[in-house]
Amino acid sequence: MDILVLFGSLTFFLTCSIPIGIALGLATALTLATTSDIPLILIAQNAFAALDSFPLLAIPFFMLAGSLMSYGGISRRLVALAEGLVGFITGGLAMVTVVACMFFAAISGSGPATVSAIGSFMIPAMHARRYDDAFAAALTAAAGSIGVIIPPSIPFVIFGVVSGASVGELFMAGIVPGIVIGCALMGVSYIIARKKGFAASAKEGPRKSLWASFKESVWALMVPVIILGGIYGGIFTPTEAAVVAVVYALLVGRFIYKELDFANLYAAFKDATLVNGATTFMIGLSMSFASYLAMEQIPLRIGEWFTSMATSPALVLLLINGLLLVVGCFVDNISSMIILTPILLPVVTRMGVDPVHFGLVMTVALATGFVTPPYGANLFVASAVSGVNIERISRNVFPFILAMIGCLLLFTYVPGVSMGLVQLLLR
Repeated sequence: MDILVLFGSLTFFLTCSIPIGIALGLATALTLATTSDIPLILIAQNAFAALDSFPLLAIPFFMLAGSLMSYGGISRRLVALAEGLVGFITGGLAMVTVVACMFFAAISGSGPATVSAIGSFMIPAMHARRYDDAFAAALTAAAGSIGVIIPPSIPFVIFGVVSGASVGELFMAGIVPGIVIGCALMGVSYIIARKKGFAASAKEGPRKSLWASFKESVWALMVPVIILGGIYGGIFTPTEAAVVAVVYALLVGRFIYKELDFANLYAAFKDATLVNGATTFMIGLSMSFASYLAMEQIPLRIGEWFTSMATSPALVLLLINGLLLVVGCFVDNISSMIILTPILLPVVTRMGVDPVHFGLVMTVALATGFVTPPYGANLFVASAVSGVNIERISRNVFPFILAMIGCLLLFTYVPGVSMGLVQLLLR
C-alpha cells in the first residue's frame, strides 16, 4: 500500500504539472500521513540535513563557472576551434556542433547549459548555410547531452553523494563514453549530411585557421586540464575544483578575453542563481523522498521484484535501462538520479556490478531523456534558441536517440569501455 500511495501520488502530481521538487515533498508527506506513524517534520529535517553536504557545493559552483564561461566568450572560441578541426568534412557545421559541445561539456557539467551556450552560435550558423532548422536544433539538443557525461558532471556529483561512490572515479569513467557518444553522433550527422547534401563549412581546409583558433581558445582549453588535473593530482577535491573553475573563468573572461563586463557578470550570476535555487530545492526534497524509501526498505522490495522477473543479470540490466529511458522521458536527470539510485543500486550491486560503472550507465540512460519527447529538457532549450517547435525537433532527433541507445548498450555490457581508465589509473 505504501508503494502504491507513494508512487501513485507522485505520478498524479507530476501529471498535474506540479514542479518536481514540490511533487516529491507532497508525495512523501501524503504517504507518511496515510500509511505510517512517522512525523511529517522528518521531511524538513532530512531535506536540510541532505543539503548540509560539502560535495554538493560543487553543483552551484560548476553552474556558475559554466555561466561565466558562456558570457565571457569562451564558448564562441571553442566553436571556432572546433570549426578549424572538423569544419572541412561533409556536414562540417554539424560536426563542429558536436565537437564544440564536447569541449564545452568539459567545462559546464550541464546538458541544458551546453545546448544554450553552443546552440546560440551554431544553430544560426547552420541556418545561414541552409541546413534544415529542425535538424540543426535536434543535433544540438542531442550533442548537449554529452554535457553530463564528459567530466565535470553535475549528475556524477549527485550520484556520488547519494551512493557514496568516488566522484573522482565517476569523472574518470565518463571520459571515454563521452567521446564515444560524440563520435556516434558525428557518424549519424555525416550520414544525414550526405543524404541531404549539406556542404562542408570550410572548403579551404582546416589548416588555414586552426593554429589561430587554437591560440585564441587555449585559455578555454586549460579549464578541463586544471579541473581534472587538480582532482587526479590530489591537489584539490571536486568541490574545490569547482571553486577554482569559477575564479579562473572570472579572470579569463574579465582580463584576457575582456568580454565579461559588469552587465555580463550580473547576467551570469543571475542565471546561475536562478537555476541553482530551483535545483537545491529539488535536491533537498528528493533526499527526503529517498530517506523514506530507505526506512521502509522499498528499494529491497523493488529489487526482489526485479530479480523475480529475471534471474539473468544481463536481463535485469536491460530491464533497468528500459526503466531509466522511460523515466528520463518525463523526469529531469537530477531528480531521477536522487530518486532511483537508492532503489536500483542495491539491485545491481548484489549482481556484482561496480557502483561506478552503474553510475555511468545510469547517467547515460537518463541523459538520453534530455532529448526524448515529450519533456526532454534539451529539446525545450533548443526550441527556445532556434525558434523551431518541439514537434519538428522531435521528428528529427530520433536517429540521434537510436545512436545514444546503442552506445548505452555498449557501456552496459562492455564495462571496460567506461572502467578501463578507472582501473588503469585510479585503482
